[in-house]
Amino acid sequence: MRISNVEIFPLTLPMKRNFAVSGGTVGEKSRGAPHVYVRITADNGAEGWGEARPSPRWSYETLESVVTTIEIYLKPVLLGIAATDLQTVHARMNKEIKGEAGQPIAKAAVDMALHDLIGSANGQRLADMWFTGFHASTRLSYLISTSDPAEAERNASEARFRGYRGVDVKLGLDANKDLAVLEAVRGAAPDLFLRADANQAYSLQQAVRLSKQMERIGVDVLEQPLKANDLHGHAELRRKTSIPIALDESIWTAGDLIQAIRAEACDFVVIKLTKMGGLSGAKRCGEIAREAGLDLLGGGLTESRLGLTASAHLFQYLRIAPPVDLNGPLFLEDDPVGAGPIINEGEVTLPDKPGIGCEIAMEKVEKYRSKGTAKFF
Repeated sequence: MRISNVEIFPLTLPMKRNFAVSGGTVGEKSRGAPHVYVRITADNGAEGWGEARPSPRWSYETLESVVTTIEIYLKPVLLGIAATDLQTVHARMNKEIKGEAGQPIAKAAVDMALHDLIGSANGQRLADMWFTGFHASTRLSYLISTSDPAEAERNASEARFRGYRGVDVKLGLDANKDLAVLEAVRGAAPDLFLRADANQAYSLQQAVRLSKQMERIGVDVLEQPLKANDLHGHAELRRKTSIPIALDESIWTAGDLIQAIRAEACDFVVIKLTKMGGLSGAKRCGEIAREAGLDLLGGGLTESRLGLTASAHLFQYLRIAPPVDLNGPLFLEDDPVGAGPIINEGEVTLPDKPGIGCEIAMEKVEKYRSKGTAKFF
C-alpha cells in the first residue's frame, strides 16, 4: 500500500463570530478563516483526510505557505512511499523542510491524513492503532475572548448553563482589564475549571504581579504568560506563584519539551496536534511529558470537526483530565465534514469508525475552496 497521490484543498470556512488573541485577530465573520484539507490516496484505492489550520497570529505558517510547502516540497518526496511507514514519511519531510521544527502545521495535515488512511484501510480506529481502549466521550472547554467584564460574565454563565465543565479565558486583549475579566468569569462560574491563556502577553514583572491576584481569584492554570523563548522566565515565575504554569507556544517539538523539562519551566504542557507536526509528534510529546511527571492540557487552533475529532481521539489516549479547548464549533458556521462527531454543548461524542472516523462532503470542499491560491499551483 504505497502513496499514489497527495491532493491539497485550500479552504475559507465561514465563521459565526470574530476571534482574537493577544497577538491579533485569528478569524473574522466577514472574511472567514483559512483551513487546508489534504487527501492522500494509496495505490489500492484507500484514502485518508487531514487538516491544517494556519494563522500568522500564532506561527509563521499561512494558508499560502501550507499549500506550496505540501505541493512543491512534500508531495514529490512522499509519492511511492509505503503509506504505513510513518517513520520514513517524517524522515523524508524533515529532510526536505528543516527538520522536525520546519512547517509543522503543513506536516500535521499529511500525518493526520496517513493515520486516517491506515486506519480506514485496516478497519482500525485510532485507539486500536495505539493499542488502547476506545473512549467515545470527551469534555470540552468553553472559550471566552473579550476584554469586556460584563460580556465575559455572560459568556461564563452561558457556558455553565450549557453544561461545560471548564472555561478558557483569553488574556492580553486589554491587560488593564484582565483581572476584572477573570473575576467576572469566576463569579459566574465558580465550579468550572478556569484556564487563563495569556498567549505571551506579559513581561515577567507583569506576570508575577498579576499571578498574585489570580491566586486570590482561583485561577486553576496560567497558560503561556511570557514569550515563547523565555523558559528561564517561566521557571522564575513558577517559583513566585502557586498557580500551575502551562506552556503552549514554547513547545512545538519533543526537543522543545525536553528543554522545558530541563529548565523546570512548567507544570502543564499544552498538546496540540496541528502545531506538533500531527498525531505522531503530539503523541510523542504527550508521552514524554507524562514520563517527566508533567500534567497535560488539550488544545486546538479552531480546526474544523475533522481536526477536532483527530485531536479528541489523541486526548483520550493521553488521558487528559481537564476539559479540552477544541473550540472550532464555537466559531465556525460550517465545514466539509458530512458525518463525524456529535457535539452536544460541553461534550463531544466521537465516531466509532475506522481511522479518524469523519466522512468528507466533496460538494462542501468545492463550496468553500479558496480561489485566491490558484496562482500557487
